[in-house]
Amino acid sequence: MIKEADIYVLSGLLAQHEQWSYRSLAERLGVPHPVVQRGLARAGSADLYSAGRREVNLPHFEEFALHALRFIAPGDLGRMVPGVPAAWAAEPMASEIHSSLDEPPPVWPHASGGLRGQAFEPLHAAAPEAVEYWQELGETLSILDSLRGGDARIRRAAGALLSGRLRGRAVVMSQ
Repeated sequence: MIKEADIYVLSGLLAQHEQWSYRSLAERLGVPHPVVQRGLARAGSADLYSAGRREVNLPHFEEFALHALRFIAPGDLGRMVPGVPAAWAAEPMASEIHSSLDEPPPVWPHASGGLRGQAFEPLHAAAPEAVEYWQELGETLSILDSLRGGDARIRRAAGALLSGRLRGRAVVMSQ
């Protein structure tokens, strides 16, 4: 069964554009090396990752993210905490969704976070630090978090963004 950490690892692969090893991906994600190994093994068993091609199975990942992610890794808003913008409060979703100023934004809880909002647990505890230095990972996680915890309007916008990114990546990978 796919775990939240596995989705985090797949997110790292989607944000990765150069050659990688299990160790280098683990370092960029801020997780131990075995987390990447086990995550990709489980993702391979679910046909979300191809070990032979060393890449995410894009059509299957898209279907999984759009239709199953919110049930496998639901995102619930919690108490008010300092944190890092998440889901529809982070780019690129923040440009697509204009929330009411009365609603506190979703944030990944983090002691040095510069925004106060409603706690939204990341797919992995290492995410707040990893996105600080890896913008594309943060964008991917923003979209996935919006699919995990957003209402129908937010999920629709996130789905369109994800589909566009994955299809654009598929074209680049096939060239």
